Amino acid sequence: MVFTSATSADARPADLPTITDPSRVAPRDARALSKLFFGQLAVLEEGTPAYSYARNTLIEMNMSLVRFAAGRFRSRGPEEMEDIVQVGMIGLIKAIDRFELSREAEFTSFAIPYIVGEMKRFFRDTTWAVHVPRRLQEARTQLAKATEELSSRLGRTPTVKELSELMSLPEEEVREARLAANGYNSSSLDAAVGGSAEGEAVLQDFIGTEDMALELVE
Repeated sequence: MVFTSATSADARPADLPTITDPSRVAPRDARALSKLFFGQLAVLEEGTPAYSYARNTLIEMNMSLVRFAAGRFRSRGPEEMEDIVQVGMIGLIKAIDRFELSREAEFTSFAIPYIVGEMKRFFRDTTWAVHVPRRLQEARTQLAKATEELSSRLGRTPTVKELSELMSLPEEEVREARLAANGYNSSSLDAAVGGSAEGEAVLQDFIGTEDMALELVE
């Protein structure tokens, strides 16, 4: 997905200033200018060149919000960071399309949850090796925190009952969350496994058994 520069100044409404490069507008100035552009966006007809100019300029002026939100994930590789910024831009566009000046709220405060929400959705959909329901993904995070807290407090691995009480979940859901957590990471069948007397073995050497009834099928 590529976001192009704002529509040419020929489409600019007379009540809006000319901005040569909206992406270079300082965040402080962007906040004040955004109010002007949102005011015009509310009265312009959607689909017209003037509407596109105002909307595209708003997107480019507020790209710094996406970069700010993406900063919390700076430990990730450059390739993944590029994807994070792109999905964050989707959140920014959703925020612009749904923002209303009549709410008397700062656009920054309104937009950040949309941007971060898209980023979290990206991680939820792409970081799990096996897709599991959202409730189990969230339960896995809750389970990890509860396990760490109880292990530190008790000096041992907590039981399902203890985790259930702390998490305020039925024991069956705790067991289900534990099982689902196995789907977060996966190992290659070619992964090396140490301790083999005949040299380096791989994981596939230890998984699966021979089906003795296979010859009956043949």
